[in-house]
Amino acid sequence: QVQLVESGGGSVQAGGSLRLSCTASGGRVSSLSSYGMAWFRRAPGKEREFVATIRGSDRIYVADSVKGRFAISRDNAKNTVYLEMNNLKPEDTAVYYCAATYVLRVATRVSDYIYWGQGTQVTVSS
Repeated sequence: QVQLVESGGGSVQAGGSLRLSCTASGGRVSSLSSYGMAWFRRAPGKEREFVATIRGSDRIYVADSVKGRFAISRDNAKNTVYLEMNNLKPEDTAVYYCAATYVLRVATRVSDYIYWGQGTQVTVSS
């Protein structure tokens, strides 16, 4: 069983930046590199939606809605995946979740992921 803990959320003004972190523990953490990792978000009144995923060190896919503003990266030695968010907009306001999957392909569906964090709130004011 893998536990994922997100951190780094907060409140910022539009145009600001935040860096989210997700640290994994438990299970076969030494094999974090074997997992595909992703960030999802859920805005008030909306379904959880895909934000970005990373498989290995170079298979990265980012949702069109955040492309050019958000970047995902990972540090397997620290068992941590990051989401760098720049030029934040009010519509980015959501709870952001970290997730892990064994799926080998680039996975963007909620159902592809088996481990989830509790989420961290990001609020962007205009």
